[in-house]
Amino acid sequence: MSFRLLSGRQIFSSRPAFSFTRAIPRRHASTGSSLTSSPLRTGLYATVFTLATGVFAVYYFDSRSAIHRYFLTPLLRYSLDAETGHKFAVRVLRSGLGPRDTQIDDERLKVELWGQEIANPVGLAAGFDKEGEAIDGLFNLGFSWVEIGSVTPKPQPGNPKPRVFHLPSDSGLINRYGFPSEGHIAVLNRLLARIPAFSSATTTTGNNEPSASVGGETPASLRPGNLLAVNLGKNKSSPPDSISDFVAGVKTFAPYADVLVINVSSPNTPGLRGLQTRSLLEELLAGVIKTRDETVSTTSTHRKPKIVLKIAPDLTEQDIIDIAQVVRTSSVDGVIVSNTTTSRPDSLSHPNKIQQGGLSGSPLKPLSLKALKTLRTHLPSEIPLIGCGGISSGSDALDYAKSGATFVQVYTGFGYDGAGACRRIKDELTDLLKAEGTSWMGVVKRATEELSFKQEEDKGDVGTLIKEAEELKRLLDTFGERIGQMDSVAATS
Repeated sequence: MSFRLLSGRQIFSSRPAFSFTRAIPRRHASTGSSLTSSPLRTGLYATVFTLATGVFAVYYFDSRSAIHRYFLTPLLRYSLDAETGHKFAVRVLRSGLGPRDTQIDDERLKVELWGQEIANPVGLAAGFDKEGEAIDGLFNLGFSWVEIGSVTPKPQPGNPKPRVFHLPSDSGLINRYGFPSEGHIAVLNRLLARIPAFSSATTTTGNNEPSASVGGETPASLRPGNLLAVNLGKNKSSPPDSISDFVAGVKTFAPYADVLVINVSSPNTPGLRGLQTRSLLEELLAGVIKTRDETVSTTSTHRKPKIVLKIAPDLTEQDIIDIAQVVRTSSVDGVIVSNTTTSRPDSLSHPNKIQQGGLSGSPLKPLSLKALKTLRTHLPSEIPLIGCGGISSGSDALDYAKSGATFVQVYTGFGYDGAGACRRIKDELTDLLKAEGTSWMGVVKRATEELSFKQEEDKGDVGTLIKEAEELKRLLDTFGERIGQMDSVAATS
């Protein structure tokens, strides 16, 4: 009897000991067919790997991302419910495996906004990346403005599911999310986690690439020519007329955002749109601007985020005029027009049109454009407007510029067209601008000069009031003299 020590265990056998190396040929002799098939298998693996690499390269570097538009996005839409498909898309972009816009933006697309030069006029509206999970994946798609949120101070689940509904025949979407949010702390931690990831970068490469520095004048986006916005909402449990949730949001995010958006226009939080009334809006804007200034003065950052108001498209003309007057007398830096609508245009054909919530997409465009044009005529050109609603093409974007918008945002069009939507809009817009022999800013400046509120008009109104007051004073003085004369006559009689 003999034994051998194999892998730390004693194996006893009544057979003579044998060499392990002699056992190998015997094993191969019994599996000769596998040896014969090895080159075939290797070739098959190599072919599959090559094809997979090629498909991934097309997916990763195709800026217009046709594979998303015609295959992946429709597949997600028809195989998953709307909210699950949305979450899946966010996770892919968060992973860093999403496609990239590898093209350089045309010079005609440059935007002058708040004294800064922005790479292009196409941004992503709030609602897609609610928790700030996929910021860099979204910038990689070519957006020059990524807006996360809405973010509420305390975590809240939002409205019950289902709460998102596609209207594909109308190129629309209805949602009643109700501000589901992980809260300020969770989102703030994600913003802080981004900073070390790029701190070692020394140069900028290509389009929308990380910046070398994270301090000083570097934008919160960490990318030159790009802006990171945080959309601030309020908890459903908070008093409807309270501004404290917005003040808390400004305190939390002011050092880490280029823009803070005050969202008083979602239709899915009871009482929220009431803050658009003149008296409450004056208190709100005064409070958030004061908090922004105090927060910036007490932090080490030199960044002073812009305060932007987001309004609804369902306001009356007088409501919009009242809002314009509040904005003119405040220090608000801009207005986004608009959020979703509670109306249901007669053109809607999809059965989901009966769902409750805010409607976005192509059906929103006429309403949003109308509200923007009205607001433009009551605000000076120095206050930029950001157009949002139904933008899915370069032509749509240009319509907003010609109506007085300095910048545009997309949301539903991005959801339907997929990752290449931003690049397609920019390319189409570039072609239109070339055909007209102009640039984006050329169109914007011409429209704002023509449509914007003129300070002289205001002075004229004041002048009229002054003249009326002087005439009233003269009449009162005359009336007073006559009373005095009557008193004198009475005293002598």
